[in-house]
Formats: sequence, C-alpha cells, structure tokens
Amino acid sequence: MTGQRFARLVSLACHDLRTPLATVNGFAKTLTRAGTLGERESHFVDLIEAAADQMTSLLDVLGLAARIESGRYEPVIGEADTLELATSADPRIATEGTGETIETDAGAVRRSLESLARCAALHGGVSHVTWQVAGRHLTLSPLAGDAPDVVMGESPRDLGALVARLAIEHLGGSLAVEGDALLVVL
Repeated sequence: MTGQRFARLVSLACHDLRTPLATVNGFAKTLTRAGTLGERESHFVDLIEAAADQMTSLLDVLGLAARIESGRYEPVIGEADTLELATSADPRIATEGTGETIETDAGAVRRSLESLARCAALHGGVSHVTWQVAGRHLTLSPLAGDAPDVVMGESPRDLGALVARLAIEHLGGSLAVEGDALLVVL
C-alpha cells in the first residue's frame, strides 16, 4: 500500500470513527442532563465524556496528519499574532514576550504549539514550560529528560508532537532543538 493510499485509509477511518464516538458522547450527555444519576454514576459519565472529548481530539490530529500526507490539506490562512498562538489555557504552559502578526492556519498552529508544550512537560518530567515569543521565533523551555527526542519525532511516543511538527513544517515553519530549548520559527 502506498503512503498516499494509507493516508486516505487513515482519513476514512477517522471519519468513520466519529459516528460511534458521537453516539457515546451523545448518550453520556443525555444521562447527565436527565439528572437521575447518583454521585458515583455521574462521576463515571464524566469520565466517559472526558474520554470521548480526548478521542475526538486524537481523531482531529490523526485526520490532519492524513490530509497533509495525502496532499489534501487545505490550510485556512488568516492573520494571527504569534504571542496569541502560543498562549494556552493549560496552566502548565506559560507565554512571555512580544508577538508578530503573521499569515498562517491559526487553528493548526495553535494546536501544534500547545501539543509541543504538553509533550515537553510530560516527557521532560517538568510541571510547567514556557514559550518565549520574539516575533516569529518561539522558544520553548525547559526541554528536559526525553523531551528533545520526543518533540523532534526521533522517539515517536507522542502523536500530538509528531503531527505538530508535520503541520508547522507544511506551513513553512521549522523546529530545532537548541540546548535545553525548542526553537520554532513560524
């Protein structure tokens, strides 16, 4: 099977998996809204909803990778500020510096930067990481432990980081490890 055929197969699988996932998520929300569950059962339904949301995010990431690899990715280009792109609601990710307005696929870049930062925290064994933004140059630190190899894809253990690199490079950016930091140029 060629790479492009495999990418289309993955894309189709992502699409087809959304229907049963939507069913699971829909019934979980229906049970919550009914208001008849006990505390223990409500907790279980909350876990189901959180897992369904996580699966949806993973399907989005995998679908993006498949579209890029098959040549069917059509980025939605618009203006975005690099400081805003690096800013995350995740309390483990801090952002400092001064942004610059660029034209890019803001949604894909924002998700990519957040994925790289989460990967750096998780695989670096640190409680928080910081993006230092200087226009188009974004530096993520600290990059400790196994994080350098994982964020660069040399140790493929994080789907979000692998697809982040693919997306950023497809959009004309670059990633490089410099000392204990990751430099992303958008």
